[in-house]
Amino acid sequence: MEFLKYLHVKARGEMYPGSKIRRFSVPDDKVDWAVPWADYKPVDYTAHSVLKQPPWADPPYRDGELDKPLKFNQLDGGVDRTSHTGKYNLMNGFPRTSPLYSGEVSSCILWARVRNPYGRTGLKGRGLLGRWGPNHAADPIVTRWKKEVGKTVTHSRTGKPILQFVAICRKDNKEWAIPGGMIDPGEKVSLTLRREFGEETLNSLELPEAERQKVKVLINSLFQAGEMVFKGYVDDPRNTDNAWIETVAMNFHDEIGHSVGKLTLQAGDDAEGVKWMDIDEQQKLYASHTLLLHQVAKMRNAHW
Repeated sequence: MEFLKYLHVKARGEMYPGSKIRRFSVPDDKVDWAVPWADYKPVDYTAHSVLKQPPWADPPYRDGELDKPLKFNQLDGGVDRTSHTGKYNLMNGFPRTSPLYSGEVSSCILWARVRNPYGRTGLKGRGLLGRWGPNHAADPIVTRWKKEVGKTVTHSRTGKPILQFVAICRKDNKEWAIPGGMIDPGEKVSLTLRREFGEETLNSLELPEAERQKVKVLINSLFQAGEMVFKGYVDDPRNTDNAWIETVAMNFHDEIGHSVGKLTLQAGDDAEGVKWMDIDEQQKLYASHTLLLHQVAKMRNAHW
C-alpha cells in the first residue's frame, strides 16, 4: 500500500495542533519542493515541551549548529533516523569532518535542516515532534467480526461482513484513532505494537499483577500472527517541513473472538475512551487512520 503525495493534506491544516500557531498557507501546486517559491516564509515553531529536551527529543539548534552532531539517514545510536521512503534531503548542511572545500562528505551534520520528503507544510521546526526528520511510530489495528446472537453481521448494501476495530478517543483533540504510539530508541516494532495496545486500550499499567499477566498472555497470543498493512510516511497534523511521522501498521485479527475479543476494554492515560468501532467509509478518524482501515477492509474482504 502506498500513500501518494496528494494525500499530504492534514499536515497543511490552518492551525498547528496544541498551539495558536498559524501555518503559512500552502496551495496544492506549491507543496512539491521542486516548485520554486521565493515568497515561502513559514514560521519556525517547536513546542515548549520539546524544547525542554525530554529523553525522547533531539536537542535544538543553538548558535547556528547542534551541540551534538546527528547522524541523519542512518541509525544514530538507538535512534533510527532512516526513512521508510528512502533517503531524505538535508538543507544548509556543513560536514563535520572538514571545511566546505573538502571533497569528503560526512553523514554527521553540525547544522542542517532535514526536508520533509512529501513537500511543504507551512511550518518549520519540529512542532510537537521530538526528532528532526522521521519520527517512527507503530499502529496496531486489532479487528474482529461484528456479531449479533453469535452470527456475523453483514451490511445490507454490500452484503459483506462488518469488521470492527479497537478505537481510542485521543485526549488531545477528542478524535477517534487507532491506538498507536512512538517507537522508543532501540525498541523493536513488535514490542511497541503490543505495549501501546495494552497501555492505551486495556490500561495494563494500572491492572493488578495477576490480571496483567492474563492480559499479557492473550495479547501475546493474538500478536503472534500480524499482517502488514502499511509502512511509510503518514499525513499527520503534527508534521512540519523538518519533522514528520512514519509508521508501521499491522493488522491483528481475532477471527473467532477468543483472545482480545474476550477482554474488557479500558482506556489508559493517553486515551479519553476506547471501544470496538465498525469499519466503514463514513468514519472520520485521526490523521491517515481511515486510509489504513480501508486497506484492512480490503485485505479481509469486509464491508467498506
